[in-house]
Amino acid sequence: MHRPSPIETRLAAELAEARPDLVDRYVAELPGARAAVLTRLWRALAHEPLPWVARRVRGAHSLALRLADGRALHGPQADPYATDGYVTAVRLDGVAYDDPARLMTDLGWPHSGGFAAELGHSAASLALSRADREFPPKEWPDHDWEWEQRVVDGHPFHPNCRSRPGFSAAEQLAYGPEHRPVVRLETVPVAAGDCLLTGDWPDGLRDAGRLLIPVHPWQRAHVLKGGSAVPWRDAHPLMSLRTLALPGGAHVKTALSARLTSSVRDISAYSIGAAMTLSSFATDLASRTDGLLHITRTLGAVTADSPDLAALLRESPQAYAAPGERVLPVAALATTGLPGSPSWLAEFTRLALTVGLRLLDLGVALEAHGQNLLVVLSETGAPRRLVYRDLADIRLSPARLTRHGITPPELTGRLVTDDETNLRRKLFGSLVAGALAGTAGSGPALAAALATAVPRLPATPDLTALLESPLPAKALTLMRLSPEVPGDQWAALPNPLAGVR
Repeated sequence: MHRPSPIETRLAAELAEARPDLVDRYVAELPGARAAVLTRLWRALAHEPLPWVARRVRGAHSLALRLADGRALHGPQADPYATDGYVTAVRLDGVAYDDPARLMTDLGWPHSGGFAAELGHSAASLALSRADREFPPKEWPDHDWEWEQRVVDGHPFHPNCRSRPGFSAAEQLAYGPEHRPVVRLETVPVAAGDCLLTGDWPDGLRDAGRLLIPVHPWQRAHVLKGGSAVPWRDAHPLMSLRTLALPGGAHVKTALSARLTSSVRDISAYSIGAAMTLSSFATDLASRTDGLLHITRTLGAVTADSPDLAALLRESPQAYAAPGERVLPVAALATTGLPGSPSWLAEFTRLALTVGLRLLDLGVALEAHGQNLLVVLSETGAPRRLVYRDLADIRLSPARLTRHGITPPELTGRLVTDDETNLRRKLFGSLVAGALAGTAGSGPALAAALATAVPRLPATPDLTALLESPLPAKALTLMRLSPEVPGDQWAALPNPLAGVR
């Protein structure tokens, strides 16, 4: 019988103060939340290049992991593209574990203690998110932020899908998009001469030679201690939690120096300095996709010489919806029922790959996961076009751009690479192993959609590489267990495209 973890117990006590009506539902959701996190963790143990796993023995319906220290882990076969919480327990040397945090603690690998705490936060926060889900949900929401609120479970494959350490139950309810709050943003005044500003900064965010930088209230309370701040405007949090929609206006990306999933969500000076150059370049490049892709423009970006105090203003994706059309993040598609149609899923897959491969051939690899990539649906739900937001993690290839007669933007640093492996990993890992897999929900469904879509795609060297190689995906668990290794690390997943022509 499962013993509640300290994190689960603490969150329940906080919930009893903040929302006592949710306590029973929270407790009832805990087993399913643990299974959802354990499923993601088991996927990583089964497929990531973890140095503590010596050998994997795959049976017809089971998987055995022989660990380097002589122990053994047993569980079900791990579909790397499945999104359901189908792993309810695994066995370590015959002892059953239904709690991913306890399993990681007892594995005893380097950094497993810190990662185990994150897994505990992820399961507890996921149970809270599920306990407070909207029921019944609107069939077709009216506002863009309502689509974002429907994504209750967070990242479809990261074990830290809902990890929010540093957030109390009350703060999760107040700021998590799945809880449907309205957040009052604040502003911090900073002398204009002390700021790096690119683009236009609206008059409403200027005051007597000072720039007013929007800040998230969590950041104000926990990071920006001291100094002056004033209430600004009500906004609705989007999937990234730190980006919020102003009703009828722009989206505001704030610095939020908390570790969510894998990364601390501040905003670097590098991102601010590159923001407008990237926005202008990407907008022009999107015109080469025959109207199939729009890029949300960055309107202005500012930092007060600190990644903890910075903000970007970006236009809403709704700007690219014609009357009767809807724009929603790809991560929200699974809540619509549309991907249950094989023909719909194949058509969406064809659209996404057409755009992604076209831009990759030109020299731009998008970070096209389900949060950054949005789809424009017709009145009948047919996928018409794509919208992409947040250019901070794309990759640009000067060599490819030049080959197509395109002048590369004047940028340096991590955004720029001609390494074909890195370019393909960026796109394939985010789009195919991420957005498309999360939408399909399983390996067989993804394979069927790809089998229909791929023959209709233009033949390029990148498509050949996608067809003939294992599918790259970020090794998210390995990265959390080896923080001393900089940059991304990668897993090679069984390729559902193998043999498809």
